[in-house]
Amino acid sequence: MPPSAREVLNQPPPLVDYNLFSSDAALQEGVVREGAAWAREPLFHCGALLGRRDSFELGRLANRYPPLLHGFDAQGFRLDEVEFHPAWHTLMRGIVDRGLHCAPWEEPRPGAHVARAAAFLLQAQVEAGTLCPTTMTFGAIPVLSQHAGLTLDWLPTLCSHDYDERDLPLAQKHGGLVGMGMTEKQGGSDVRSNTTRAEPSADGSYRLSGHKWFFSVPQSDAHLVLAQAPGGLSCFFLPRWLPDGTRNAVRLLRLKDKLGNRSNASAEVEFDAAYAVLLGEEGRGVPLILEMGGHTRFDCLLGSTGMMRQVLAQAVHHCRHRRAFGQRLIEQPLMLNVLADMALETEAAITLALRLARAGDAPDDEGETLLRRLLVPAGKYWVCKRGPELAAEAMEVLGGNGYMAESVAARAYAEMPVNSIWEGSGNVMCLDVLRTLAKHPRARDVLLAELAQVPGRHPLYRHALGRLSDQLQCPVAEADARHLVRRMVLLVQAGLLLRHAPEALAEAFCASRLGEDWGGSFGSLPSTLALAPIVKRALVI
Repeated sequence: MPPSAREVLNQPPPLVDYNLFSSDAALQEGVVREGAAWAREPLFHCGALLGRRDSFELGRLANRYPPLLHGFDAQGFRLDEVEFHPAWHTLMRGIVDRGLHCAPWEEPRPGAHVARAAAFLLQAQVEAGTLCPTTMTFGAIPVLSQHAGLTLDWLPTLCSHDYDERDLPLAQKHGGLVGMGMTEKQGGSDVRSNTTRAEPSADGSYRLSGHKWFFSVPQSDAHLVLAQAPGGLSCFFLPRWLPDGTRNAVRLLRLKDKLGNRSNASAEVEFDAAYAVLLGEEGRGVPLILEMGGHTRFDCLLGSTGMMRQVLAQAVHHCRHRRAFGQRLIEQPLMLNVLADMALETEAAITLALRLARAGDAPDDEGETLLRRLLVPAGKYWVCKRGPELAAEAMEVLGGNGYMAESVAARAYAEMPVNSIWEGSGNVMCLDVLRTLAKHPRARDVLLAELAQVPGRHPLYRHALGRLSDQLQCPVAEADARHLVRRMVLLVQAGLLLRHAPEALAEAFCASRLGEDWGGSFGSLPSTLALAPIVKRALVI
């Protein structure tokens, strides 16, 4: 074998040991613009830590060695325990230390939700499975805070910055996490068809009997679940341990063998007269659980956006180093078109996410609340739909290496669909947008006022805005919901970019996304556009 056959030639170095925050111009600018300039320093340190080689290795290990279910011990006694690789616990320890599960509730300062959204985007670039317990705990805290009986015992532990992986009663732990259980095998998104029964007990608690087809993060200290009480479908707080220090009757049947989200445990479970506490009133389970769902849906958007950002960075880095046909890939016009198109999609997603995070920082502002109520499901639908396509394009840019399981792009591709499926599929999100428009007529005016803030009114933007305004004048048919939501999100993204992004980037987004001949596939930008500055901005290292 000639010596040259053993040499590694024309292979880019791994994209590691760089700062995820300082290399992202859109994220840095958005954090300041949306009111969290005070968070720049901690986000810089977070970006440096997460960008290290060993951080990416933790993400690889957590997915290479997924959790294991231990149903019984050697003597046949039930355990119902889940074992995780140490990399999972190391990642979770960093997440909890940075307060991604609680910070805006713990310290509701201006820009708190924007700062958390930025940190969430950074975390998603390294490992996304750990974001599942993070977001569910984050969404559960404001729900639990409305119930004084639980606040005294649970909230201090849930808001702790000490990660405690031990499977013990709450009183013995330094920190805790909350999961969720809504889906049953016969219903899926139709949770009103749930069959799990909740029978009231003399002490005011309930006993749950039934099953959950997807029980997220079964090792959590408690779960929010839906069950049929005498007064209708209700929301319950289901602790892992009983007040007397014994294990609750939640039986783990198996862990799901998922396409992606491999590091995280999702289980099928049965309840055998399991102890639970009613939250709110009987029959009000769906509205109550949707309070939690509003936050977790937004985190789905954030998770997809973070992974989009990372696979874009991988693609640009690869093309800066890889040579083919006598040139670096980044110097070739068609590849430059593909990279610029991916950069447009990613920056638009980041900009939208941070704008919606700012709306979360104004809970007493009716307009901001309505805007978030309308655009979180819309944004989740569109961004989570575009994520898998962008990750597939990134794998193609990387070639065969990108398709290998150890590739960051391949793992992101397998991970992406869960954000579109979980917390409501695409159809559920689009129907939610229609319900919001019907139930809150002022939401339409708030949206149009947001879109009217664009200076200069780009001709394509002006035309698209007029069409949307006309479409919103009358009720939209259910079959047209996806079309409406797509147009709505693209206009919001275009408006934000026209107001805040470099001119070349905003022009390219409008020319493609708002133009009549856009096919949606990456790499079809008009050749007359200035694409090199867009790609240069995409990775500032």
